[in-house]
Amino acid sequence: WPEMSDSMRGKEALGVKSVRFGGEIVEVLKNYRKGQQTDYHLLVHQLSDPDIKPHTLICWLQELKGCVAFLTKEFETLVGVILKISWAGSGDDVVKEYQSFLGNLVSAQTFYLRACLKMLVKTLVPKLPSDVKPGEINIEEYNRIFENAHNALQRILHIVPLAPKFLAPVLADCFPYMKKDAFVQECYVRNLLQMTSYVPSLRLPILELIIDRMIRIDVHAPKHELEEDEEDDVEEENMEHQDDTLFEMDGMECDSSKTTEQPKPVAEMAVAMGTEEGQRMTHEMGDRLDVMMTVMLQYVRDSCINKDTGELQAQPTIEMFRHLLTAFEKLLLPTHASCHVQFLLFYVTSLRQDLADAFLNFCWRKVQSPNTPVILRQAAAAYMASFLARANFVPLSTVIACLDLLLPWIHRYIDDQDGSTRSYPDVNLHGTFYSVCQAVFYMFVFRHKQFVESKKGLNYIRGLNFDRVINCRLNPLKVCLPTIVNMFASITRMYQIVMCYTIMERNNRSVLPVVASSQGGPTDVTNLNPLDAFFPFDPYMLSRSKRFIQPLYQEWEGNDPDQDEAANSEEEDDDFLQGAMSPGTPHMGTTPGSIPELPGFRKRRRTDSSCLSPP
Repeated sequence: WPEMSDSMRGKEALGVKSVRFGGEIVEVLKNYRKGQQTDYHLLVHQLSDPDIKPHTLICWLQELKGCVAFLTKEFETLVGVILKISWAGSGDDVVKEYQSFLGNLVSAQTFYLRACLKMLVKTLVPKLPSDVKPGEINIEEYNRIFENAHNALQRILHIVPLAPKFLAPVLADCFPYMKKDAFVQECYVRNLLQMTSYVPSLRLPILELIIDRMIRIDVHAPKHELEEDEEDDVEEENMEHQDDTLFEMDGMECDSSKTTEQPKPVAEMAVAMGTEEGQRMTHEMGDRLDVMMTVMLQYVRDSCINKDTGELQAQPTIEMFRHLLTAFEKLLLPTHASCHVQFLLFYVTSLRQDLADAFLNFCWRKVQSPNTPVILRQAAAAYMASFLARANFVPLSTVIACLDLLLPWIHRYIDDQDGSTRSYPDVNLHGTFYSVCQAVFYMFVFRHKQFVESKKGLNYIRGLNFDRVINCRLNPLKVCLPTIVNMFASITRMYQIVMCYTIMERNNRSVLPVVASSQGGPTDVTNLNPLDAFFPFDPYMLSRSKRFIQPLYQEWEGNDPDQDEAANSEEEDDDFLQGAMSPGTPHMGTTPGSIPELPGFRKRRRTDSSCLSPP
């Protein structure tokens, strides 16, 4: 630095890396404006020193704090260097001065607001060394860094009321890439959720952001891959167990310290579950999603249930439902391959019966709305059917209320098509009709035991006039999934509700098209069927977060009355194909005392659920 000022040259000669305090930084800034840039560049160089001493940094921050009025856009380089200082893990004195400087800076120069917000949000993403081992991560230190960043954020948000508007896009920009470590994903999600406590206006955008990123991971963790990986793990564990038993001598088991004393995986250490069933998943994407779902389900539970009393808080629960339903409509409903994220809504609806009714009412409005795209109407029908089949907290009265909506709609649709030139099997033309038929068949397959256990229940089912549905010219048995059709046919034959096999045999012999041209008459039969096996609440596969869902979930109970025929049907992903029943699975769950007398079944169950719909 040939043109260095005398005072700075003297400091350098003594090996001191700090400038002289007491107004010198102000002079450096003024001189920079006059074209004397040497001292300014030296100041930037010294501030960027990674070995800066805490006392020196405090002195600099105190002086910089007094001259924020001079730090206009032309000093962007200097401010950028200050914002790159690793301050959040420093001592309390440094943290206090740095937070105070940030507050003064954004109040005097709003130009730097976004840069400050981005720096603080990036601080909420843990920086893991590439060679870090699970047991070497100091979670307490990370929590201290996060807490300091949150405090600085709160200070800025208090000073600049419009800051939340600029904060929302920064949160999305800084979200870790989906292939980042599960610990990184969890820390950022936890920090975002903590942010909702002091920026309530951002709660919905934050929930939507998290759900959107979880969906991206979810579609990269299909259930068949999760099942294969977990089956491989079980086989490996069995083989290891067999190998261990070969070395047992005189009642002394082989030393298993290699497996029992290893530190827990990073994600398990961070996710405070404290339960034996919480296990790291082999599938990397599945493991990340599992950690994030655990955090989200804990957040939903803690937001709705009072920790001290264990009582459900009505207003926070309704507010949480509204936000999740809004995110569902915007993000989940249009997503076909999502397998697990939708269980957030499944969980919150289990907390209050009127929330479950409101969700079903929302789906029903989508199904019957002609202004809704067909693909969304079909998805809404699938959600409606899967929810009624799998939620053991939904009483039979609600199932009946939904059947009393769906079956009349089907019959009206058939009436409208009578005599029409489009009255032939075509998924493109009648996609919503087939989706609703498949939804009804699916619901009946899962819930039929509750209906057939009494004569009145059987009479109710027979009064739905399934015979007209399956015999209509639109031929839903031809188009709906063979798995569901076969199960529906075998159950209805056993209880003499309707005879499907004659139509099914005719369909097998015929060349009726499944997909037809929308420009005219039928075209050649193809293997494309939009009514593929999409049942949103199929069995939950994530190991840690499963503990939230399992008590609420209705497993398939088997007892296929025509299992031999069903075994020969096309193999699908749904678990009822295997006739599997988990040990100890309760009977199809209902709320005690919630099932009314059957003569009143046709009275639609009404609740004040309209107020719960998203705005």
